[in-house]
Amino acid sequence: MAKAKNAKAKANSAPAKAIDSNVNIGISNANRSAIAAELQLLLADENLLYIKTRNFHWNVEGMEFGVLHKFFEEQYGELAEMIDAVAERIRKIGHLAMGSMRQYLDKTRLKEEIGQISAVAMLKMLLADHEAIIRTTRDAIDKIDDKYEDAGTADFLTGIMEQHEKMAWMIRAHVAR
Repeated sequence: MAKAKNAKAKANSAPAKAIDSNVNIGISNANRSAIAAELQLLLADENLLYIKTRNFHWNVEGMEFGVLHKFFEEQYGELAEMIDAVAERIRKIGHLAMGSMRQYLDKTRLKEEIGQISAVAMLKMLLADHEAIIRTTRDAIDKIDDKYEDAGTADFLTGIMEQHEKMAWMIRAHVAR
């Protein structure tokens, strides 16, 4: 029984495989695999940030409850759209997108938050996560464009990064109050 559990856990956290090695979009199979791996990391980060933002939406308390409850709802709505776009980009280059919480938790570079914290601490955590995604995405853009020769994904990631920059700015404005 233990072997079956371990095999299942390994299968659930295995990297997504290419579904079509005959995709002919001007990017080698090896480069498409490397690009998909970068995008899977972003997908994991986006999903963790989405869940964290929903958690904070549900559990925020204090004088700013109404404002922050609505603000977090807007933020997780934007994150949901980004998650879908990242997953679809992975599919466009011939790979399956990760789709399980186990995979996301195994791959994310962000930290999960459990427990009740203050509204200010929530905002600071979300700001730190957005800024971390901005930094890792900025690094991925150059690598994907220069090393893996995929201007399309680099441009796509620039748009994602810009969305996170705006979301971080909005959070900073709340923290400054």
